[in-house]
Amino acid sequence: MLASKRILLVIGGGIAAYKVLDLIRRLKERGASVRAILTRAGAEFVTPLAVGALTETRVHTDLFDLTEEQEIGHIRLSREADLVLVAPATADLMAKMANGLANDLASTCLLATTAPVMVCPAMNPRMWSHPATRRNAETLKRDGVVVIEPASGRMAERGEEGVGRLPEPLEIVAAVERFFAGAGGGALLAGRRVIVTSGPTLEPIDPVRYIANRSSGRQGHAIAAAAARAGASVTLVSGPVAIPDPPGVTVVKVETARQMLAAVEQALPADVAVMAAAVADWRVATETSSKIKKDGSGRPPVLDLAENPDILKAIGQLGFGRPAVVVGFAAETDDVEANGRAKLARKGADLIVANDVSPETGVMGGTRNTVHVISADGAEHWPTLTKDEVAERLVRVIAARLGAAP
Repeated sequence: MLASKRILLVIGGGIAAYKVLDLIRRLKERGASVRAILTRAGAEFVTPLAVGALTETRVHTDLFDLTEEQEIGHIRLSREADLVLVAPATADLMAKMANGLANDLASTCLLATTAPVMVCPAMNPRMWSHPATRRNAETLKRDGVVVIEPASGRMAERGEEGVGRLPEPLEIVAAVERFFAGAGGGALLAGRRVIVTSGPTLEPIDPVRYIANRSSGRQGHAIAAAAARAGASVTLVSGPVAIPDPPGVTVVKVETARQMLAAVEQALPADVAVMAAAVADWRVATETSSKIKKDGSGRPPVLDLAENPDILKAIGQLGFGRPAVVVGFAAETDDVEANGRAKLARKGADLIVANDVSPETGVMGGTRNTVHVISADGAEHWPTLTKDEVAERLVRVIAARLGAAP
């Protein structure tokens, strides 16, 4: 997909710059030609020699290079690219881009380019969440820059953890491939309305306790984002999660299963419904208005449970107004495919995406997934992919069922 694509890589000054060496290799493996601008700060983390050895071209570092600038080199660099990729995009570099500053080669090329721009932010979590950085990110999005959300995890600083890690090289490559697929007319869901549910539901026991599950919402949010990139008008109904809202979608935030069902029904009519949320099967029949106290007897309180509404079944068996494609998820710990097939028949869905969520798989809360896509025609067994890649594939499957793709 990247054969003959020309990518100008701008390497910012962050510890994550070491990942860019592998990113260059991965891009070139797929046929892309890569030229690099290494900022002065970036050169503190990776050397021009290492970058040049992998790109097999001269590495550009200086705005005032006498040889290059005789031919207005920064303009030529900025124009001779199909995509300008900034990785890592530091808070400083994003601030320059958002405010039109141009005091070095990288920022000058970014201001002068007519090519599309994609940035991969990487920084300390507090820097990423700072209002100034958030404003700059939103400004870049409004300017048409593609912003790849940073990943969550442990940071280089001792004891620091949170959202701010540079995505892994293959994840960035996948984002670049998705970009070029979309640029080539890949709006598979243009004009379609899509509803996606995501995350857990929280079912209150008393004012401080609740019944919930370990869902992070990553897969549902990735599906909503992929559907939006494919041109759909997307409503994302999300339980409580700790991840950012995906760009380009309408987000409705709920807590309980009953609230989620009401929000889904409110979002109808739709062409597609993807029920990816991990909805709690049960709730407490009567929520107490005061915190339940220990009574000294040593006996725990008895919780009388009531069954929650089955959102997938309600939509899958809807008569008039049923979406053309209804997709459910089956999170299983054993007999994954068999349980997925049974759920397909029981819920009235068109597709069931079944996966193993046993603790050892790391799926719940993780960034990767291994799924089996089950329909009346059989099952497709997909390899282990990032959740973004699963989302992209699923959108293509849905589009094919709608007749929007060959």
